[in-house]
Amino acid sequence: MEPKTPPTVDSKFRLVLVAASRAEQLMRGARAKVEAGKRKSTTVAMEEIHQKAVDWGYGPPPPKETAEAEGETAAAEVH
Repeated sequence: MEPKTPPTVDSKFRLVLVAASRAEQLMRGARAKVEAGKRKSTTVAMEEIHQKAVDWGYGPPPPKETAEAEGETAAAEVH
């Protein structure tokens, strides 16, 4: 059975990244925000994400480059 991606997470890839990062924090001694018991840190991290107990926002997206700026970047890479 494949775990469902919570509606607050935009992709399975991001879910994996966030869960891995949070699991690493837990392994380094961070306190769990849900009942951890004797479960593995990866399982606890996934439950925290599903219960919206961790903030995983990456901030605003980078600004879009204009076509002129992209052309300058490409020309600089060639030289």
